[in-house]
Amino acid sequence: MSKDALKKEAAEQAAAMVEDGTVVGLGTGSTAAFFIDALIRRARAGLKIACIPTSERSAAQARDGGLHVVGFDTHRSIDLAVDGADEIKRDTLDLTKGLGGALLREKIVAAAAKRLVIIADAEKLVDWLGERTVIPVEVVRFGYEVTADKLRQHAADVKIRATATGEMYVTDGGNYIADCHFPHIADGGVLDRKLQMIPGVVDTGLFIGMAQLALVADEHGVTRYSPR
Repeated sequence: MSKDALKKEAAEQAAAMVEDGTVVGLGTGSTAAFFIDALIRRARAGLKIACIPTSERSAAQARDGGLHVVGFDTHRSIDLAVDGADEIKRDTLDLTKGLGGALLREKIVAAAAKRLVIIADAEKLVDWLGERTVIPVEVVRFGYEVTADKLRQHAADVKIRATATGEMYVTDGGNYIADCHFPHIADGGVLDRKLQMIPGVVDTGLFIGMAQLALVADEHGVTRYSPR
């Protein structure tokens, strides 16, 4: 099976978990897009839900498909949030997120959710966070140079994210993203707290202790992982 087929299989199973009359958090990224498509099909078949997206991109996809998009002004909590991840730590389900640029909104939605379910292909499973990718850190634009210098006291390398055309990448929240490389992260929770203490840091792509379930697809099917 192709990687997209694996992602779609996990997304379909997550969409089947959504119950009528609930508020659903919509993640961002290629895997989350499959989930939104599956929800659109269920809604057209009669499922009635309200959705809070984590990005303008996901909001547009949901609206175009006829889903009822709402905000925290009318709904303070989310029954189920479904999102992808850049890394999933096998034993704890701690996550690395943010390569798609929506980490702040994704974390707000995850924190408001009664249940966070992660959908991914098996390549996202790791033994420690930072094993395969950088850790994105969202930073305010004012003084980002100083904030990046402070991040370099903890990280081996820090790069401010740019677009394909060389312009500064700007998040939906109007911030920059610093992509930080760490040689080895022994404790994601400790690192997250240290980074969040740096003035100018808005939030990090370390999602610690937030996921209750991961649906991980490989060529043998979808395996359900829970924190140990």
